[in-house]
Amino acid sequence: MSDIRLLDARDAERDRARLAETLADCVAGGAPLGFRWPFPVEEAHRWWGGVIDSVAAGNTLLFGAYVDGRLCGTVQLGFDGPCNQRHRGDVRKLLVHRDARGKSLGTRLMASLQDEAGKRSLALLTLETATGSEAERLYWKLGYTKAGEIPNYALMPDGRPCATSLLWKALG
Repeated sequence: MSDIRLLDARDAERDRARLAETLADCVAGGAPLGFRWPFPVEEAHRWWGGVIDSVAAGNTLLFGAYVDGRLCGTVQLGFDGPCNQRHRGDVRKLLVHRDARGKSLGTRLMASLQDEAGKRSLALLTLETATGSEAERLYWKLGYTKAGEIPNYALMPDGRPCATSLLWKALG
């Protein structure tokens, strides 16, 4: 059994170890998420502290995917941009632990994020992702449009440069 939950800061702190494990697992699997190898779980644990602070401040929504009561995936919606961009949100760090893939958790996390964005009257979602990645293909399936591509924008965990696609989706 699986479910998607909107997490508050207390929930995220309670599941912080599993959040860190999921992030470290995705980086170990080669996902270009802004981190380099080696990326120990302890570093991921520290990184989540900033996200939890942002959730507590009301600048980020954090969604968790649970399988049999265990957190296996997450995605964030940031809306802490300048005042002339309060109509949009940034999709950040869609993560699914490798041992939980194939259960449509990424799709379900994104559906929950989009539903909540609509409830909050956001008109536009934006994101960046590695060009040609599995994540980019998922976003296309979900109706996102590619605005452009920046070559050598980010580095893979092993240090190789990769292109990044900028995507958007209008809501409502």
